[in-house]
Amino acid sequence: MGHDVFNSLRRVAAAAALTLGLVAASTGQAVAITGGTPDGNGHPSVGMIMFYEGGGRYRCTATLVTPTVLLTAAHCTMGTAGKTLVTFDSVIAEAPPSGIPAAADPAAGYVSSDVTKDPTRTWYAGQSAYHPQYSDFTDMDNWNDVGVVVLDTPVTGVTPSKIAPLNYLDRFAQPKLNSTLFTIVGYGTEVRKPDAGPQKPAPMSYPLIRRVADAPGQKLTPQILQVNGNPNDIRGTGGSCFGDSGGPTFKDGMIVTVTSYGYTQNCRYLDGLQRVDIKGVQSWLMGYGVMP
Repeated sequence: MGHDVFNSLRRVAAAAALTLGLVAASTGQAVAITGGTPDGNGHPSVGMIMFYEGGGRYRCTATLVTPTVLLTAAHCTMGTAGKTLVTFDSVIAEAPPSGIPAAADPAAGYVSSDVTKDPTRTWYAGQSAYHPQYSDFTDMDNWNDVGVVVLDTPVTGVTPSKIAPLNYLDRFAQPKLNSTLFTIVGYGTEVRKPDAGPQKPAPMSYPLIRRVADAPGQKLTPQILQVNGNPNDIRGTGGSCFGDSGGPTFKDGMIVTVTSYGYTQNCRYLDGLQRVDIKGVQSWLMGYGVMP
């Protein structure tokens, strides 16, 4: 594979037979909204984050929840080298080149001066952290796939999003769950048929934009909300895919989950979303000044 930022890595959690929506720049394959529509200015608090891990450059999605704190997934923040960058531009690139800054030293990751390498948009820099009880997908009862990026400077001109209150999702338990739509937002790789050649749906590198889709509920556990992210499901419009990891799911205008995993390589099945309305997550987030 080449070293373009839109090549991606899909990490597989073997024990759970799940796929994560982390997108890498240096090797492998990645994930984005499947189906859905361009978000435009629909969710201005949702940004794309860029970071280095093991010398490779990756992207995920995150949401501003205070002027200096972004909410994302633990698997987008664990093992990060250097700083994490974020931009809130809805359109990053319609076609190559992407214009995304590269670290001078990939092994060390981003430093603050790297945010000046892209004169076309505003980048913020910060330090990442992840939930101390994140199980790295080894404990199905204690998932805790949630992380934060604490920014060096406050974001201006963007209103932070609110996190749902404790146990908010419990009101949508079955049988109501299957008829409830949840709104997923992210910068993932759109899966669609190519413009030419074999017409098999595949992850597309461009355009790199923020997208949005509505997905019906499928299963609710004390840690996870699963939704049906198949764009062919007439109840919704799509679901998450590579690069959407860490991105928000909204219900009633509040964040109820962050995107955690998917079951298939073509993003046509179930999406696993980490609940942020649970005590273990909310207690940890309060330590960063994030209140429901």
